[in-house]
Amino acid sequence: MRNIVLSIIGALLIVVAIFLGKEISNSKKKQRPVPEKVVKTVFTETVQNTTIPIIIPANGNLVAKRRVELFSEVQGIFKSGRKLFKPGQTFRRGETLIRIDAAEYYAGVQSSKSNLYNSIAAIMPDLRLDFPEIYQKWQTYLNNFDLNKTTPKLPEMTTEKEKYFITGRTIVTNYYNVKNLEQRLAKYTISAPFSGILTETLVTEGSLVRNGQKLGEFIDTSIYEMEVALSKKYASLLKIGEKVVLNNLEKTQTFSGVVSRINGNIDQTTQTITAFIEVKDASLREGMYLEANLNAKEEANAIEINRSLVLDNDQIFIVRDSILDVIDAKPIYFSATKAVLKDIPNGTVILSKPVPGAYAGMLVKPFQPSK
Repeated sequence: MRNIVLSIIGALLIVVAIFLGKEISNSKKKQRPVPEKVVKTVFTETVQNTTIPIIIPANGNLVAKRRVELFSEVQGIFKSGRKLFKPGQTFRRGETLIRIDAAEYYAGVQSSKSNLYNSIAAIMPDLRLDFPEIYQKWQTYLNNFDLNKTTPKLPEMTTEKEKYFITGRTIVTNYYNVKNLEQRLAKYTISAPFSGILTETLVTEGSLVRNGQKLGEFIDTSIYEMEVALSKKYASLLKIGEKVVLNNLEKTQTFSGVVSRINGNIDQTTQTITAFIEVKDASLREGMYLEANLNAKEEANAIEINRSLVLDNDQIFIVRDSILDVIDAKPIYFSATKAVLKDIPNGTVILSKPVPGAYAGMLVKPFQPSK
């Protein structure tokens, strides 16, 4: 009896041990989690075709529209004037920029003028006797002749006999010699052709100026030009007189300009066309770097979206019944950040921001702003 009881107890222990072993083994197995279905929230917008202005960005440095390089056509000592000949010095139109000592040359001009006066005075007795009808006009000319003023024009010679008589006395030759000397005498003084400022000076007062020597540069500070190079595909879009908005790099100043000139030649190397933008502002300085936005044209029935939303094959994502799909688009213009597209039907819901990993057939949820 005792053996039977021990056998039963041993069998029960074996069964319990097997059961507990299975339970422990099952408890160590990890259950695979059921994946949750993720629906991405996307930002969308509804297409409404409108007229989109195509703006071409450009940049460049300002250059004075009117600039004069000052050269000397005579030789002499540079004399000091009322204003210093230094960079940054302003001059009004007609003010003397440079005076070169012309005392010696002036004396030679006066001598030639005196010779002309004497040659005319020498023929007056003959005119009184042989040409009494023209005597008075030549006498009036002599009376008005002033050695300290510009030589007046000779009286008009009306008859052949008068021309032969006056020319034969070398009066006409002497007159034009004097006028030539007077023209050269004027070159000893250089006046400002317009109101502006000196930007470069290469000589100082008291130095010897030589013929053909560069003296400096003078610019007009009231008007500037900016040269920009644009792709040749925009050549037909640009128009002279087009308004242009310019700004500095910091975006703190805005200026208004106008397309003043367009080069008719396309650069063979870069395939670009050069346009010149004219701008006026008291705060501008030559050499300033500005950015310009040229209104090239207006495209009707088009939309403007972020450039990153356009796929490589000229397609864009749309949302149809909470599922992403793609449709073809017709790109018209690409800027650095934007793209102008056509052939997108009104009312189409498109993505307004890129979605990482997006694909056609992806389940999405359009973002609904809280009210």
